[in-house]
Amino acid sequence: MTHQDHQDPYRLGPPQAAPIPTPGPGDGPDAVSRGDVVRALLWAVVVLSAVANMALSFTGAAAPLHLASGVVTVLAAGTLVVRRLRGRR
Repeated sequence: MTHQDHQDPYRLGPPQAAPIPTPGPGDGPDAVSRGDVVRALLWAVVVLSAVANMALSFTGAAAPLHLASGVVTVLAAGTLVVRRLRGRR
């Protein structure tokens, strides 16, 4: 290793070209992140549990079933809100 091979990063001089990282198999512009999948699943849970709660209301089902579907709806919606607020930081 010669003196030219090892450059001082604080030395003033012409800019060095940084290596360009090569994209992996799932790193393209159309790649779907894990967060996108979780968000889509949470929205599906919110919609399905709200529809289930409405259907239970029309059929006159027992109160514990209403409560269970309502709790699932609130938990999924709350998780979406928390994820959105944490993403803003």
